[in-house]
Amino acid sequence: MDIMFFVGALTFLILAPILGGLLSGCDRVLTARFQSRVGPPLLQPFYDVAKLWHKEKAFSNPLEIIFTTAYLILIAFSGGMVATGGNFLFAVFSLALAHTFLILAAYSANAPYAHIGAERELLSVMITEPILILLAVGFFMVSGSFETYHMLTLGTPAIILLPGVFIALIAVLTLKLRKSPFDISTSHHAHQELVKGVTSSLSGRSLAKVEIAHWYEMLIFLCMIFFFFAGYPVLSAVAVILAFLLEIVIDNIFPRVTWKMTVKSLWIVTLVFGVGNIVVLGILGGIV
Repeated sequence: MDIMFFVGALTFLILAPILGGLLSGCDRVLTARFQSRVGPPLLQPFYDVAKLWHKEKAFSNPLEIIFTTAYLILIAFSGGMVATGGNFLFAVFSLALAHTFLILAAYSANAPYAHIGAERELLSVMITEPILILLAVGFFMVSGSFETYHMLTLGTPAIILLPGVFIALIAVLTLKLRKSPFDISTSHHAHQELVKGVTSSLSGRSLAKVEIAHWYEMLIFLCMIFFFFAGYPVLSAVAVILAFLLEIVIDNIFPRVTWKMTVKSLWIVTLVFGVGNIVVLGILGGIV
């Protein structure tokens, strides 16, 4: 079991950045098509990270090296826990700690836009954590364990038992993938007043580590969607692909909203769909 866990974790650590980079490339290509542009090549995210990695080492604050490295390590660790059947609740708290280090990296810079981005990233964590905890609770109620391995052995797909939690997760996924209308802390596109935000003070290898961590986190959330359809590989793959394409469509057709509206709308979705689903499931008896 220990050997399989080690092999699974190592496989995730190697493949996740590759798949994440390819998905980011697909995102850029499809976004360009939506906007009637040719767009960059599919492998452009890898070129960007390679360029950042080989830039001259110049740091606005030496602490950013420590904070961004801790951010990347904790994100990768969380992904390894999720992908290898580990404790999902532990992975959720590890993700929160990882983003705390990203926030500290932004705060450590003497840059006003970085500070604004850090404050909004903190709001993002406050928005995301409730639904992830509800998701962990929902997984426990339907499988009897916080370990993601047990989600793969369910007789009934979790989407049937946790449809409200799934809707809330899709809403939060828009925020975590930094898509409009909820890209409040940072964005790659100039369609809001804060383009880079939390990463505006980062450059070189520090920024490259943040980009790689984003690829890891993208795969983590897509794995969460996969668990809702576990036991049906084809359906799971289709659901993940459709969710990813849906986020790209949303990003291109919805204008961004203010941070206040982001907090209100996502907390309402979490309360109505997420909490409502857990309450109903508890009334019906929990584990099915």
